[in-house]
Parts: sequence; structure tokens; C-alpha cells
Amino acid sequence: MTTHITHIWRLLKWGRILARHGALRGIERDPLTPTPVRRLVRIARFGARVPKEPRYADAFQAIGPAAIKLGQTLATRPDLVGDAAANDLLRLQDALPPVLFETIRAEIETSFGRPLEEIYASFDEVPVGAASIAQVHRATTADGRDVAVKVIRPGVIDQFNRDIQTYEWAAAHVEQLGGEIARLRPRLVIANLKRWTARELDLRREAASASELAEAMVAEPGYIIPAIDWDRTSGRIMTMEWVNGIKIADRAALVAAGHDVPALAARLVNAFLRQAIAEGFFHADMHQGNLFVTPNGDIAAIDFGIMGRIDRRARMWLAEILYGLITGNYRRVAEIHFEAQYVPAHHDVAEFATALRAVGEPMRGKPVSELSVGGMLDGLFAITRDFDMQTQPHLLLLQKTMVMVEGVATALDPNINMWETSGPYVKEWLRTELGPEAKAADALIQNWRTFQRLPDLVRRIEDSFPEKGGAPPPPPLTEVKLIRVGAGWRYALVAVIAAVAGASVMALLG
Repeated sequence: MTTHITHIWRLLKWGRILARHGALRGIERDPLTPTPVRRLVRIARFGARVPKEPRYADAFQAIGPAAIKLGQTLATRPDLVGDAAANDLLRLQDALPPVLFETIRAEIETSFGRPLEEIYASFDEVPVGAASIAQVHRATTADGRDVAVKVIRPGVIDQFNRDIQTYEWAAAHVEQLGGEIARLRPRLVIANLKRWTARELDLRREAASASELAEAMVAEPGYIIPAIDWDRTSGRIMTMEWVNGIKIADRAALVAAGHDVPALAARLVNAFLRQAIAEGFFHADMHQGNLFVTPNGDIAAIDFGIMGRIDRRARMWLAEILYGLITGNYRRVAEIHFEAQYVPAHHDVAEFATALRAVGEPMRGKPVSELSVGGMLDGLFAITRDFDMQTQPHLLLLQKTMVMVEGVATALDPNINMWETSGPYVKEWLRTELGPEAKAADALIQNWRTFQRLPDLVRRIEDSFPEKGGAPPPPPLTEVKLIRVGAGWRYALVAVIAAVAGASVMALLG
């Protein structure tokens, strides 16, 4: 088990790396930053040659794969980190230094237990892309098929597991502070990051996700998923159909090739809506580096390591929330939040509807160029504090992906109206799912399941009210925040002192 000192040392080391790359400059200069935090940042950068322009991507890369995954997420949130930081962090998507080919060859041959030449007829030694977890090479099979071969970087799994332990340790201690930090549930956020990345570290699971998404998107014209070569796929190696196309980020090349870029933008939005709302299984890493346009105009997606799932009931809530905001039905949106138990029942529905109106109304009547689904979502999350809404991890992943999709679509067509584009699809899905026939079927299924649960319910009631007297257990008492004077706070004090001392030592050694 990793010791407390090891975790503290790692955190201090990472802080020093961020400071040396200028990545903490914004925190230091922000007038809202608490004075003790600003002092720690100054200590962390003491004696270092800090660059004039922060090098965020270099800092996250130096820390390790878990930090790279975090940096990739922050690259989609310029509203949080600023445009300059977000643009710099985009370098983490597929432009990292590659691993030497001999190391990749050994990894493939060890995985399959035979020479590379027996697996592929030809194999390009220069990778076409290198990311935090893996890198991709082009190859040809014996039957002449062009394929992409994804190989996990050697050693990355062990390093990720070490780093995530410290993330969990830090999140657990931060959450003990209570208040706003506890409401954001950092331990749960890190747990989801761990689970999502664990999927990326097993390429068989990524291959299975690609296969499942391909089946779900058969009915969506113009959006394709490359086929998996299962005979050449293992836990550390994945082989899939090669995609010939133009990166969707290269708008000029798309226009030069004669593609209708506004139509591509609309198709991308509707493909995502089909995945998230109709199928409940969506590609959660839809950044520009993972989307291509083929010569015939299809959008091809790659990299299925991060996938999101939403159950049917949550999808219905989501669709109603989006449509309610589109149409200005804030009362219904508020009711859905209470039905989904996102907002505790002790709050007032009407008050929450008014807060939602404050988010939605400023966007109504604005020019198309000023409308933003991402901005709307940020506004929704901004009011969660006042209504005691806890972080919902599945919604955070969905929000992240929606912001990604909006960014890609807007880059293709700056005049795209996300509301007008998504509104018809959401309305049709709701009509289908909430129509009389669908409601009748749902009622039959729900009533049958309730009937099946009745025997167990009766037994639990009998256990709560025994024949020979007794009473049901008392209701839970209201939680009272106590002043904590035990070992926890003494340990926190020691940790802070160690942090300051360690940062000073590293500053002198760095």
C-alpha cells in the first residue's frame, strides 16, 4: 500500500512541474485566489525558469498518462481554463512523442506469440498518431487489406495505476473538507476517470465498444465505424479497418474537396443525438482528431476507449430537459429535475423553474452566432449550488461530449444553430417514446415488474413490524456538522507543513 508520504511527494512533484511550465501562473495572478494558495504557488516556482507563455500540454505530458487524460478533458472546456490554455492542451490529443518502433514490434510479437511478418504483410514503422495511452501504425494484412494497428504504450498501465492511487488519495482528503467540494463529489469523479481509462487500457473492450456502436448506428446514414479485425486484436493490440479521409478539423481541405460542410456539421450533431438519446450509448471522445470525412462524404469516427451510457429513463429526462429549454417550458424542465431526484425534494419547484428561466431567457432571441449549448449547460451547472444538486458523473461525461460536438460543428459551420438542428430530432424522439402506444407499453411493463416485487415487499414489511411488538426503525436524523478536532485535522496540518517544506526543497533542487 502506498504511504501518505509517497502521495504527498507525488503531489508536490506534480505541482513543481506545473509551476516550472508556467501552468500555475493564472492561479497566482487571479485576485480571487486565497493568499495561502498564492504563496504556495510562488514557492513552487521559486528558482525555476518559467516560460513567458505557459506550456500546459508539456506540463501534463511530463506528469504522466493520468494527467494527460485530464488535460485532454480540460482542452474541451475553454470556458474553464481559457482559450489559450485550451488551444495548447489540444496538442495532447494525438501529437505526443512516439515510442521507438523496436519497442512496438516487441509488444506486438509478445502479445501474439509470433513474428510481426507473420501477422502483417507490411507495417509502417512511423506512427500516424501518438496519444497518451497508445499509438497507431498503418499496416497491410496478408489478404491485402489496409488496417490501422493501435498499440498500448509499454509501461503506461503501471504508471497510470500508480498515479490514479494518488488522485484517489487526494480526492478523499479534499472531500473531507465538506461544503462545496463535497457537493462536487471529487472521489466519484476520480472513480469514473479511473473506470473510463481502464477501458482504454484493454483494447479488446475498445474493440467491443466499436462493434456495438457500429450496430447501433446502422440506421444513421453517413456516419460509419471502421470494422474490427478480431484475429489481430488482443488486450494490448487492436487492428481495425483503415479510414481514408480528411480530418474534420481541416475545413479548408474539406471545402477544396467539394464537401458540404454545413451538412456535415448538422449530420454530426444528429449522429451524436441518436447515440446519446435514442441508443443510450455514445462515443464520448468526439474531438477533431477522432473524426474524418471520407471521399464519399461519410463521417468516420475512431478511438472508442471512452464511451458513455445512459439508461432509458435518464435519456427521456435528458430529451425533455433539452426540448423544454428549446421551447421555453421551464416549469417542465424543473419538474424533470425533481422527478430524476437531481434536486432534493425540500426545494421549491417554482423557484427552480425561475432559476432555469434565468439561464434560458438570455439566449432567446439572440443571433445564431451567439447561441451555445455549451453555454446553456454551464449555466445549468452554475445554479446547482443553490439547489444542493450533487454531481452526476454520467451527466458530466455527456456535457463534456456535447461541448466537444458543438465545438467541432461550429468550426465546420460558424452559423449553425444548435437549437434548430437538435430540436426536430429531440421532438420526434419524444413523440415516439412518450406517445400513447409507448406509454401503454411502459405501463404494462412497470405494473408487471411491480407485481413481481410484491412478495418481497410484504416480507420486508413483516420484518419491520414483528408479530410480538416492536416498531419500525426510526427515520434518519438530520445531519449536524460537528467541529472536528481529532486526528484528521492534526494530520491535515502536518500535510500542509510538509507540502510547504517539500515545495521549498524541490525549488532549491530544481
